[in-house]
Amino acid sequence: MATIRKRKNGNWQVLIRKKNYPNVVKTFLDKTSANKYARMIESQMDRSVFTDMSGAEGTTLRELIIKYRDEIVPELKSARTLTYKLNHILTYKISYYNLLQLNSSHIYTFKKEISVGRAPKTINGYIQTLRTIWNVAQKQWEIVLPAQSPFALITFDKVNNERDITITDEQFQKLLDEADKIWKTTSWKKQKLEKINILPDMIKFAAITAARFSEIVNLLREDVDFNKKTATFRDTKNGTTHTIPLADDAIVVLKKNPFGPTFFKIKSREEFRNYYDRARNAAGIPDFRFHDLRSFAIRRMLLSGMSAIEVAAVSNHKTLSILHRRYSRIKPADLMEKVNKAISIK
Repeated sequence: MATIRKRKNGNWQVLIRKKNYPNVVKTFLDKTSANKYARMIESQMDRSVFTDMSGAEGTTLRELIIKYRDEIVPELKSARTLTYKLNHILTYKISYYNLLQLNSSHIYTFKKEISVGRAPKTINGYIQTLRTIWNVAQKQWEIVLPAQSPFALITFDKVNNERDITITDEQFQKLLDEADKIWKTTSWKKQKLEKINILPDMIKFAAITAARFSEIVNLLREDVDFNKKTATFRDTKNGTTHTIPLADDAIVVLKKNPFGPTFFKIKSREEFRNYYDRARNAAGIPDFRFHDLRSFAIRRMLLSGMSAIEVAAVSNHKTLSILHRRYSRIKPADLMEKVNKAISIK
């Protein structure tokens, strides 16, 4: 039976007690709304269709994000990047809605807010992260949520991952020069690493080896054999471990970083990205991401005469079709000398 009483502050409180159901308490600004709510809940209980949503009503999306960040994320491979993403989401209004209030319009507003300056794949990643947290709350934490997830109505943006961006050798040298200048002004020098140019060195190493950012920063000293001139990358993006031959220039870079269990000590991916972005902007190639150094390296390997199979053995591509379609980036100008030799008529 429902009890409705007026509180000292003028609000109206509904208290519903019924056998085999948890007590339901809710406060309203007016008596009419309180009576309407009481009748609705009692009707649901009489028809055995009542679902206790008090957990969702008393929990904000912000609380879910923090719980997921602190309990789930530390066990994930992408913990550092995901933690940064979640902390960024917490700065938006969407995080303050309780789980019953949250609807698709709020998500679309958030999607619009984060779309400025971000690629479709990145935007989709933010939405997918929130969808994952919602599912974990429902299935793993057993929070009773609305039957239809507000994320079920959200459409993802179309993604085209095939970037056709590369740079000339002259632009690459300019990038190195600017990186060297910027590194000399960084706060990391306080770590007594004045003679170790991590920013330009990581750029060089990526351009020589075609290694991914995560592979570079996680490369262990014990996994490099300077005598055999090899490096082993463990637990890579596709979940495998693979060993590559090291060019002499790559060995020079590694030997410049002689201390600690890893070769390239960075505070965070975000801070490194900030310095890299400054370097690429100063070099006049603002669209050239750090990951594009991978395609730059692969293109140079192919132009050097290495076969696609040999290049794939270095880049750790599982299929040659992906290697050709997404990373070769060979331009007509690159082939001019070979074409002239091939069709030269004396």
